[in-house]
Amino acid sequence: MLFKASIVVKLKPELTDGEGEATYGSLRDLGYNVRSVRVGKLYEVVLEANDEEEAVKLVDSMCRRLLANPEVKDDYSFRVEALKEGSE
Repeated sequence: MLFKASIVVKLKPELTDGEGEATYGSLRDLGYNVRSVRVGKLYEVVLEANDEEEAVKLVDSMCRRLLANPEVKDDYSFRVEALKEGSE
């Protein structure tokens, strides 16, 4: 079966987000009344798995091994949805 995972990786809230701070300043300079900005990454991954439970385990493994560094600096979240064949 095919699954699509949407994965969001962000810095842990206690860490300084330099890119977010720069974006915040630029938005304020442009006249937007923003209160804060945090920057993250979105990954969309299409993968094969036997069922949703296996897909979730595979995506969690991908996050821990490559896409995020949860031990040191990143938080991540994801959702997995089944795809119909040919709808990648």
